[in-house]
Amino acid sequence: MNGKQIVSVVALILFAGFGFAADTYVTDPVHSNVVFTVQHLVVSKVSGRFKEFSATLVYDDSDLSKSSLTGMIKTASISTDNDKRDGHLRSADFFDAEKYPEITFQSKKVEKEGDEIRVSGALTIRGVSKDVTFPVTIAGPIKDPRGNSRLGVEASLKINRMDFGVAWNNPLEGGGVVVGNDVWITINGELAKEVPKQ
Repeated sequence: MNGKQIVSVVALILFAGFGFAADTYVTDPVHSNVVFTVQHLVVSKVSGRFKEFSATLVYDDSDLSKSSLTGMIKTASISTDNDKRDGHLRSADFFDAEKYPEITFQSKKVEKEGDEIRVSGALTIRGVSKDVTFPVTIAGPIKDPRGNSRLGVEASLKINRMDFGVAWNNPLEGGGVVVGNDVWITINGELAKEVPKQ
């Protein structure tokens, strides 16, 4: 093998190893939110949000199956704009935030079905892990005014809180219960590409 052939082989190896490397994006909390909605007294729905959370997306646009998503929510950061209710939600009746300070998600599979991206993985609440699958929409990447690469990520899923041991309730005299079992979670995230440390 002559010198030119060796150079060509080395270039091919480098291109194969690094040319399609996935990029890592992390949450910009100022431009992101995690919102939930649950039925109240059978007749209405109440929404709240978590103020502290983070996510890391390893994104391979050329092969989505090589992508991954992890997320973390601080349970004590729950807010429904009502101090008394928020205190109850942090208590052992619901999230037991002192004993279980975080809700976590770790993806196991990212796949594309037609025009839809679906993420499957383990969601852990109150120490109970369940596999969930939900659709994700990814917008971008784009360059912000400072030249940084950013992605937009939208996701939504419905879970049964009873599956995770969030089981408090009170029956109503006319039938039904105070809090519904189904919880709708909506995530709107703006993520910035990590810049390797020099």
